[in-house]
Amino acid sequence: MLTRHPRIAAAAALLLGFLLIWAAPLAGLAAAGRPLAAYLAFPPRTAQVEQAPFSWGALFLLSLPLAFAAVLYGIALYRARPRPSRIRKSCPWWGWLGLALIAAGWALAWSEAVAPEWRRHTFTPLWLGYVLTMNALAYRRGGEALLTHRTGLLLALFPASAFFWWLFEHLNRFAGNWYYTGIVAAGDWDYFLQATLPFSSVLPAVASTWEWLKTFPRFAALGEGMPKLQVSVPAMVSILVGLFALAGIGVWPQALFGLLWLAPLPVLLGLQKLLLGETLLAPLAQGDWRPLLQPAAAALVCGFFWELWNWGSLAQWHYAVPYVQRFHLFEMPLLGYAGYLPFGVECALAVDLVNRAARA
Repeated sequence: MLTRHPRIAAAAALLLGFLLIWAAPLAGLAAAGRPLAAYLAFPPRTAQVEQAPFSWGALFLLSLPLAFAAVLYGIALYRARPRPSRIRKSCPWWGWLGLALIAAGWALAWSEAVAPEWRRHTFTPLWLGYVLTMNALAYRRGGEALLTHRTGLLLALFPASAFFWWLFEHLNRFAGNWYYTGIVAAGDWDYFLQATLPFSSVLPAVASTWEWLKTFPRFAALGEGMPKLQVSVPAMVSILVGLFALAGIGVWPQALFGLLWLAPLPVLLGLQKLLLGETLLAPLAQGDWRPLLQPAAAALVCGFFWELWNWGSLAQWHYAVPYVQRFHLFEMPLLGYAGYLPFGVECALAVDLVNRAARA
């Protein structure tokens, strides 16, 4: 445990978590005696793959966790005791800039009259506009925002986000749940550079949305007063459970595809506990479920806009999800939105570790 050196411990948890999550599915393949060469190519790319056909039984079973989550949010909303907030400020100039970037990026992304060279590169300005707008809305409603009060953290999240999402691109090589079309790249490095800029907006977008949502009194209280949840899982057990699950994705991708979004959680939580002495979810033991419920909801909000703006874009992603590839909202199968909930918690863990590592 490196609790006396929290910055070093947080940086170590980030780096070690990245390496372990990256290596685990490769270890699963190696243990099964399968070749690794195709999964080591740089950068990670996923072609369209043939997945298991739609199954009503699988849809029902996989919908049960989502139904549980809906009930949990209903209970949390009922128990929330909002405290009124009267802070109101005018929208800063950079908020209007953000809205202008969204309007221009959206129009360029969806307009067939625009040259393809322009349409293919609209994701970054569009989502930079989203980040600015979310920060402006948070500042207007609450008097502060990441951009104004934790500028260093917001800036640090951009490079961290690029590494973070490239890791999920690597995991998707095993699961094959999404693939890209409409991208023109001269080579691997060109593809890497084109993709890295959009990937760098993921964590800033989720973190900024979370900050904005917290300016609403009921959302700010969402998760307070919940039952106390004391989970005393040893750190090494948590890490090993996550690693075995990730290894399983490499061997049985169609059966375990959902673990792509779940398995990194116990790894990161275990490393946080091992190296820092506590986890982001420690408040659950006191009945405070905000670190779990709030970032999950923030990621779901971002997910809606990711899927909306992707829908009409030239360079876009498509889904190939086993068993549930039906009932779409934009390109995403409806049940696929459930993946944004654990992903939001993983984003919160990454943001917390970046914050600790970058803190002066």
